[in-house]
Amino acid sequence: MAVRLRLKIVVGEKIVEAIALLNSGYEAPTPQLLIPINLATRLGLWPPENASEVTLDTAGGPLRAWFYPMTAKIRVVAEGAHEKDVIADIVVSPLADEPLINDKLADELEIAVESFGKGLWRFTWEPKERLRKSEKA
Repeated sequence: MAVRLRLKIVVGEKIVEAIALLNSGYEAPTPQLLIPINLATRLGLWPPENASEVTLDTAGGPLRAWFYPMTAKIRVVAEGAHEKDVIADIVVSPLADEPLINDKLADELEIAVESFGKGLWRFTWEPKERLRKSEKA
């Protein structure tokens, strides 16, 4: 199993809820959410007009993607969650099949993974006994 979270993503006037996979191996210097083209379309970010084309180094080799710096307000949708928005970069990937949360965005959203294998997580401000279950893909 993996850890997936329900996110509220706001870009301009567009608001979308989506399930995103937490990927601790997705390292970047800023909070980033990598999204597939279908989600980028719903958020008004596709086709790319104000994005920079970038090439990312991935485990599968170079990936051509489109980068929107500090474009989205992102929040975890969960029972008892704080109303905390994080400003994040959006990276649009033509190969992605689901949104990916990078290491820095997970930190900013205050996510603590208790078990990747069991899909258990909590907010860092919650007691360790307060375990939450991963969302379904």
